[in-house]
Amino acid sequence: MSAVENVGGPRGRRELPQHDPLATGASATAESSGALPSGSPAPARSESPRQSGLLIKIETDRRLGHEWDEWDGKPLPHGGDFRAGNTGRYWLFTAVGLMLVAAATAVIVFLLAPRLAALQPSLPRALYTGIAALSALSFLWLALVGASYATRRALLPGRLAERGLLLKTLRLASRVGELFGVQRDWTDHAAVLVYNRLAWTRELRVKANELLILIPRCLSRQALDGVMDIAKRHNIAAFVATRGQLARRVIRERRPRAVVAVACERDMISGLHDVAARLPVLGLTMQLPNGPCKDASLDLERMEEFVRKYLKP
Repeated sequence: MSAVENVGGPRGRRELPQHDPLATGASATAESSGALPSGSPAPARSESPRQSGLLIKIETDRRLGHEWDEWDGKPLPHGGDFRAGNTGRYWLFTAVGLMLVAAATAVIVFLLAPRLAALQPSLPRALYTGIAALSALSFLWLALVGASYATRRALLPGRLAERGLLLKTLRLASRVGELFGVQRDWTDHAAVLVYNRLAWTRELRVKANELLILIPRCLSRQALDGVMDIAKRHNIAAFVATRGQLARRVIRERRPRAVVAVACERDMISGLHDVAARLPVLGLTMQLPNGPCKDASLDLERMEEFVRKYLKP
């Protein structure tokens, strides 16, 4: 089975194969911003060199992503809306995580010190000094990232901030938070807020056919229609990424210069970790009133802001 994606621009239209794991129990239909009644004939394909965004809609029952394997079926805290928190969790848990990493490394050196000293008497001391220096640099980096966030100014190049080192700390903060009994979604949302603030400081403008909207399969009908309305008005391609692997393939084949991505906090952290180092991304998290992976909602006004941020006037 194959699904058709509108790729816009001179590349025209290509068919993306969908392998059996993606197609099992689902039917793929290409839709514009309005819903197609059942049994209606498909609209004729336009031959325009640039076309408005076309959506691949995967209609299926709830199918949990791997990030939700442990979900027990109970309602999520706060109705699945994790926006009430602030970024303090990210800063706190990242700082604690950096300390824990330094402490664990020092313990390993301590345990190996007799053997290391047999090789070179000064080696343990040199390693302790190196650990202390790296720890100091780590906290200096975290302070500069914090200053960038507070002042809304890019004090560090992207590779040392949201497109590089920051991505390495996203999962670290979540894991440390879980050690202290904080559900990872709260920490992940705080991390996405920090990431977006830093990404927003970069000046980048692209053409409509150079911007890609990635959305998950679990949006509600209302949210889906809203996304398609934005895509149509701005003439941007939108794509439903049913799996992370498919999202990466779409990015590889379309080669956008920027991406506006929609996902839950957990999938957003995974997606940013995989993609944000290669191209600019702004990430919009969803609300999950019916639990994960079904009937999700999102802030459409904020999404429009993200789209306008990247589009050339």
